[in-house]
Amino acid sequence: MTELTEPEVKLEALLGIINSSARQAIAEYKKTGHGVPSADATTFHPLDMATDTLALRKATRLLQGAYHQLSAILAPPQNTVMNTLALRARFADVLEQHPEGLSVDKLAEAVDLDKSKTARVLRALSLMGCFKEVERDVFTNNRLSLILKSTNNTGCYAQTHSQDISKYAGVLYETMIDQEFSRSHEIEKAPLVFARRKEGGEKSLWDLMEKDDERRDIFHRGMLGYSEMAGTSIILHPVYKNTIGTMYPLWLTSDLALERFLCLWRKCSLILRITNHDLPEVMVQAQNAWEKNAPDALLDGRVELVPNNFLEDIPAAGKDVYYLKHVLHNWPDAEATMILRNVRKAMRPNSVVLIHDCILFHTFQEPGVGTTEGLSIAPEPMLPNFGAGSHRPYQLDLTMWFALNSKERTLDEMKNIAATAGLALTQVYDLVETMVMEFRIAHS
Repeated sequence: MTELTEPEVKLEALLGIINSSARQAIAEYKKTGHGVPSADATTFHPLDMATDTLALRKATRLLQGAYHQLSAILAPPQNTVMNTLALRARFADVLEQHPEGLSVDKLAEAVDLDKSKTARVLRALSLMGCFKEVERDVFTNNRLSLILKSTNNTGCYAQTHSQDISKYAGVLYETMIDQEFSRSHEIEKAPLVFARRKEGGEKSLWDLMEKDDERRDIFHRGMLGYSEMAGTSIILHPVYKNTIGTMYPLWLTSDLALERFLCLWRKCSLILRITNHDLPEVMVQAQNAWEKNAPDALLDGRVELVPNNFLEDIPAAGKDVYYLKHVLHNWPDAEATMILRNVRKAMRPNSVVLIHDCILFHTFQEPGVGTTEGLSIAPEPMLPNFGAGSHRPYQLDLTMWFALNSKERTLDEMKNIAATAGLALTQVYDLVETMVMEFRIAHS
């Protein structure tokens, strides 16, 4: 039998703590004579309001601490860490120069922040497994804190949310009772517009990005960070390895995004001929990125860059695949339908449309879902949509609302929009946080 490594021993110990502490909590509930609580209960359990629950509280403290620590170890670090202060102060960058550890006093001095307040931030983060306290008030980086380095795109995603999206969330209720905004699903009536109007600023997210180079760079890197968190590049591995296609991916307009795409392209030995569409001003950025990173692809015709407004223009005609990644979730239903109608006009009979977006599911089991369309459902007694295990698409749905008055959609909503454009769903690829939906021309 293979001997366990030290990390595996610790994981097994955490599993043991989770099991024993859960059983202890169950025993405390059963002592009351009312059994254990149910997630479906509509009344409080007697222990919920009791004051003599010390044993239960100790058991659940163990349970919560152990399962969070286990999750932080086994899940990718991008799933756990989101702290903008540590990112902007560059704690991880400084600590990288001190692998043996650095005292809070010296770290605070290096980043020019108050020592006691810096210590409080580090204590809170290390509690969640980010940074490691090797001695009293001496910290080092660990696997989770590396996400907070200034070179990491995930941190930019967190920064965009804390600096901008949180402001728009702050006026959400006001928009829901405002006569002008409350019933509107237009982009011009997003909570962002409401918040910016109060400040006398730009009217839309795109106006905001256009006028602020630093914010735009953070936003673009943040979108790359989201792609890394969601693992969206996995589309290059199992789906359509040999194809001629038209792409609407905003993420191919920067050096870093293109470099990552090219790395996967070469690794998977992909044979692709790509027409990259976007607005003219974005195509300038794309041209620079391709010329810098893959000039041969432009020279031999494997990639062509064609300006296109997908709300008004028909894309390149007769392609095998039309790939739209995180495009439709930016737009309300009317505009999303218009985009797909334009794509439909360009398709030949055997063309496919790949829509790569998040898909939302209800917390009750819908008939047929997960059995006929290639979707995964969680085993009972979990919530069928995996509950907190799939939280990010639902948070992104709110983000799209706050910023653009748009949304992530359910599969039925996506099928309805596609059907209006003359397309029918033929296959779904479940990539955990996102889905790739294959549509073909609908036949009456």
